Amino acid sequence: MHEMAIAEGVLDIALDYAQKNNAQRISEIGLLIGEMSGVVVESLEFSFNMIAKGTIAENAKIVVKRTPLIGRCTKCGKEFHVEHYDFWCPECKDGVLSILSGREMQVEYLEVD
Repeated sequence: MHEMAIAEGVLDIALDYAQKNNAQRISEIGLLIGEMSGVVVESLEFSFNMIAKGTIAENAKIVVKRTPLIGRCTKCGKEFHVEHYDFWCPECKDGVLSILSGREMQVEYLEVD
């Protein structure tokens, strides 16, 4: 389950930030996660809650903002939402595109006290 490894990374980032800013508690962690990242949010939240026990991040709320998988056709330039991993351009039917968004996996913000 790669969600556990992601949760560990998120916790490390949050605890490091909190320590550098003399925070006593981490109340909320905002994550930016792309559609193509393959992250199962419920598994990530479960994993995070397990490993955060006994830390200043215990009971922190995880807020996930999903970014859509957006591609740009390299032939005609059309930008479109890639659904169901159908990477064919709806305009010219070419199958070569650049991914503009949807692979993100980052901590967007932290709320600390």
